[in-house]
Amino acid sequence: MARAKTSENKAAIDLVLELLSISGKSGEEKGVADFLVKKLKGAGVPDSAISFDTAHKESPIGGQVGNLIVKLPGTITGKRRLLMAHMDTVPLCVGAKPVRKGNKIVSADPATALGGDDRAGVAVVLHTALTLLEQSIPHPPITLFFAVQEEIGLVGARYVNTKKLGDPKMCFNWDGGNSGLVTIGATGAFNLDITVHGLASHAGAHPEDGISAIAVAGAAIADLQANGWHGLVEKGKKSGTSNIGVIQGGAATNVVTDRVDLQAECRSHDAAFRKKIVEAFVAAFAKASKSLKNAAGKNGSVEFEIQHKYESFKLAMSEPTVIAAMEAIEKCGLEPAAKVSNGGLDANWMSDHGFLTVTLGCGQDGIHTTSESLDLEHFQHACRIAMELATTV
Repeated sequence: MARAKTSENKAAIDLVLELLSISGKSGEEKGVADFLVKKLKGAGVPDSAISFDTAHKESPIGGQVGNLIVKLPGTITGKRRLLMAHMDTVPLCVGAKPVRKGNKIVSADPATALGGDDRAGVAVVLHTALTLLEQSIPHPPITLFFAVQEEIGLVGARYVNTKKLGDPKMCFNWDGGNSGLVTIGATGAFNLDITVHGLASHAGAHPEDGISAIAVAGAAIADLQANGWHGLVEKGKKSGTSNIGVIQGGAATNVVTDRVDLQAECRSHDAAFRKKIVEAFVAAFAKASKSLKNAAGKNGSVEFEIQHKYESFKLAMSEPTVIAAMEAIEKCGLEPAAKVSNGGLDANWMSDHGFLTVTLGCGQDGIHTTSESLDLEHFQHACRIAMELATTV
């Protein structure tokens, strides 16, 4: 995709460097929130326009603060629009030391990720607001939404107090790489916590008296793999993915393991097929637990805790939010393109709440790794696109 040339936006680059230097993994976003509030108040935003909700109180990990929501009154007539990004980063970003190298920003510490996911998005939204306020640029009503705990399950967007958002009619989320891409849809997912109960016995003296929870789990996993329900799942015209990512159990080699805990996920854009993948997991573990018996004929058991992580969505190309995003990208000299993501986004829950949201790129690259970088060309394009979306009626 061709890139348009743009003059350097020093203020935006300085701002993202400041934000990248603030540690704020999921649940520890207060330092980021304090920085945002200080900057906005310095630009003239009154206390009455700034609020926090209590989304963090619904989180499994708690947290320091809820979502930060700022409502700016319009200086011209127009429908309210919402600009958003998430404040948290993954733990690997804690201690990052951002430095500029050519047209990229990287972490000077090779042991940390950078945190462009999603401080770059936060910087785009904040820079847009500061520019509007400091330069008195005409704009319709705007809501700024800085979400918490996106990285651990879209917590902020899921539990946002929607009454605080001001009923926006168009919503734009910055969380991605290529500034010319408009993400109009994303997959849905379930999380599965699976506990396999066996029966302990001495592995040397009487292994036949035990029921190995590891063996039960292994049989279930082998069943899922053999029947095409683990990994890439394709059944006729239906498709999805699944993964068992965490397995914990056992304490000694001389004890038949009586408990194994597993964490898995099932994804698909098709809600009904996604449930079928989950059902296949439940059936495979139930079958394995019944088929493996000890010398006395006893078998183990399995417990499932299934959480609906987020629902899939896909916006029509005719939606006003999609049209506005595509037009803004064109105005900034780029060739827009629409995509559907196989990952989850805050836009999943926003759309579920009734706020149809597109996600736009802001220069992120190599996220969640120590080789992460921020492409400043795409980042600066994102700032220009955000300004178009914030001001065009």
